[in-house]
Amino acid sequence: MSKRAKKGVLLVQLGTPNSPTTGEVKKYLTEFLMDPRVMDIPYVSRTLLVKGIIVPRRASKSAETYSTIWSEENGSPLMHYSIRQQKKLQEELGEDYHVELAMRYQEPSIPNALKNLEGMFLDSLVVIPLFPQYASATTGSVIDRVMELMRGWQYFPKVSFVSSYCDNPLMVDVIAEHAHKHDLGGL
Repeated sequence: MSKRAKKGVLLVQLGTPNSPTTGEVKKYLTEFLMDPRVMDIPYVSRTLLVKGIIVPRRASKSAETYSTIWSEENGSPLMHYSIRQQKKLQEELGEDYHVELAMRYQEPSIPNALKNLEGMFLDSLVVIPLFPQYASATTGSVIDRVMELMRGWQYFPKVSFVSSYCDNPLMVDVIAEHAHKHDLGGL
C-alpha cells in the first residue's frame, strides 16, 4: 500500500494555447484578456475590445509566432519546462508531498488540479504562482481563482500562497550566476 501524501503543492504557470493554431490561440487570448485582473476595465468595454478588436486582429499573427517556438517533440516550451519543473519538484519532495501543475489559462486547468488535490484530504496546501514578483495580473489572478474554487470545499487543509520570491537569496544567486556565465555583468 502506498503512503498517502500529506502535503500538496500547486504550481501555477500563466498558460499556453493547446496548439499553435489560430483557433486555439483565439481561445487562449480570449480567456487571458477577459480576466479583469489583466484588463482592468468594465466588462462590456473589455468584451468589445477583446472579442471585437484584439483577438480577431492578433490571433493569426500570434499563432504564427507560437509556431516558430513550438516543437513537434515537446509542444509548447512553457508547458514542456513546467512539466519538467513539476516532476523535478515531486522527486525532490518525495512521497509525503503531491505536486500538481496548472495553468491559469487553458490546460491543465486550475479547477482540475484542485479537484485532484481536494480528494487527497491533505493536511496542507501551498500554492506557488510561478512568477517571481507579485503583480495583480499574474499572482493576484491565480490567488483569486484558487480561492474562488476552494470556497466550495467541504474539507479545508491549511492553505498558503507564495506571492513573491524575487528577493529570495537562492533566486538572486541563480540569476547572478547566469549573468556572470553569459557576461551580463556589464549591462
